Amino acid sequence: MKTLSTQIIYFLRQRPSRMNIANLLRFIAVLALLITVYSVVFHVIMEQEGRSYSWVSGFYWTLTTMSTLGFGDITFQGDLGQAFSILVIISGVVFLLILFPFTFIEFFYAPWLKAQAEARTPTELPKGTSGHIILTHFDAVVRALVRRLQQFEQPYALLVSDMAQAIELYSQGYRVVIGDLDSPETYQRLRAEDALLVATTADDRVNTNVAFTVREVSETVPIIATADTPTAVDILKLAGCNQVIQVAEMMGQALARRTLAGKSMAQIIGQIDEIQVAEALVAGTTLVGQTLAQTQLREQVGLNVLGIWERGQFIISEPETMIHDDTVLMVAGSKAQVQRYNARFHRPQDVGGSVLIIGGGRVGRAAARALAERDVAYRVIERSPKHLLDPACDILGDAADIDVLKKAGIETASGIIVTTHDDDTNIYLTIYCRRLRPEVQIISRAVRERNVATLHRAGANFVMSYASLGATAIVNLLHRSNILMVAEGLDIFRQPVPAALVGRSVAEAAVRRQTGCTVIGVCANGEMQINPDPHLPLPAAELILIGTQAAAQRFQKAYGVRQLPRSIHDPH
Repeated sequence: MKTLSTQIIYFLRQRPSRMNIANLLRFIAVLALLITVYSVVFHVIMEQEGRSYSWVSGFYWTLTTMSTLGFGDITFQGDLGQAFSILVIISGVVFLLILFPFTFIEFFYAPWLKAQAEARTPTELPKGTSGHIILTHFDAVVRALVRRLQQFEQPYALLVSDMAQAIELYSQGYRVVIGDLDSPETYQRLRAEDALLVATTADDRVNTNVAFTVREVSETVPIIATADTPTAVDILKLAGCNQVIQVAEMMGQALARRTLAGKSMAQIIGQIDEIQVAEALVAGTTLVGQTLAQTQLREQVGLNVLGIWERGQFIISEPETMIHDDTVLMVAGSKAQVQRYNARFHRPQDVGGSVLIIGGGRVGRAAARALAERDVAYRVIERSPKHLLDPACDILGDAADIDVLKKAGIETASGIIVTTHDDDTNIYLTIYCRRLRPEVQIISRAVRERNVATLHRAGANFVMSYASLGATAIVNLLHRSNILMVAEGLDIFRQPVPAALVGRSVAEAAVRRQTGCTVIGVCANGEMQINPDPHLPLPAAELILIGTQAAAQRFQKAYGVRQLPRSIHDPH
């Protein structure tokens, strides 16, 4: 009843709803007047035919005739009465069977359903709400971010200004709040002063407005924004943002890091504290044809093999895992251990041709800059003249044209990075390039997460989604860099040693077999022990683990832990 009364109050409070009810009442009044007139005429004609009926009978005959029920127990005998009956039937069809249902649905039923949906979509958060995250724009990044927040049972509120979109998102299960993005009162109703974080991922101008408006309500709440252009970074910080993330720049750098450029040396793809995560191509090395146990990498150089990539599929390493010519190792260890690996297996003479970057947009240019910093030759294929910045490295044309690809040097390319902002195009180009160069490394960007698997099937060795990278960047800041995404769906994360594991060894607890997570570090008393001995008991310290999101959830569920820091690093 409380919900019904709330919906009724909300319905009657809206001016359009009150106008609709007024229009519906007018129609009912006209209909009632028409029924009354017909009942009077009924008595007049019956009197002429020498018959008399009560007023109840008059209304009874009028309603049964207008509704076309026509029981036939009361009928006229003369032509005048029968003609009147025809008029009543026709007007009844028009008023009762056509106009009345349409009017009822248009002016009451449809607005009532809308009011029910709007009443369930709040305009403010309850008093006392704190420690929540405010999201001000719904896009692919926020969709991925919400899934991460739900993993940690972190409360959030998605601010939406459009009612239709709010109702749609509410029906999909999102925690939506209605409000204007540029109104300080909106953020007061969202309890922004007590929020853990405000994250805005719209375009640069909207993000600037949001940050400036939030600062009118709270000077202390952390604000994270995404930026499309480097020039917007300073403006967003002036508007009040604590952190500004350039997702396109991060995406380009991440794609470039995974370009092995035909070399067997280990390339660093991520780092958390002193632990470095690297990927190494093993083609042409003595590792090919051996199992991981036979390589004795941990004994020889100290690196822990986390898993291997086989044509886009990440496989958790096992002692009996076989290394093939196209295998890419993912290893973790200290800087010195990675250097020892490179000193032992790096082949300087193994240098291929240029890396082809298909797409000269923000992501493609960021990848080009990252490759240039590593002194890796590259060529950019771009079909829009306005994106041609370097005539020496840029090729104007469509990458779907074989002549353009040959001009760019696909026959000798050491790698291909597909960076367009359209997933259909990326899938098409990946299939095409894989057919032309079956052995080349192909790295692709995915705009939508659901297309990651499709791009792998199309032949991409590595795929990273824009949404996942942006969401992970925000979560990294939220967790004080407690999470590092090293590949699509594969994270390195911190976790205090659960009470159930203190005093037990990793091997004894079978952490990897039970959860799918691999322990790659233990931080105790401010010192990091990289790739600890799995047979030594664990202290009451902090673990560094690697695993998928599902594996992280299994770890937390298996050992009854849940951690999400309630503060964020503020550089100011």
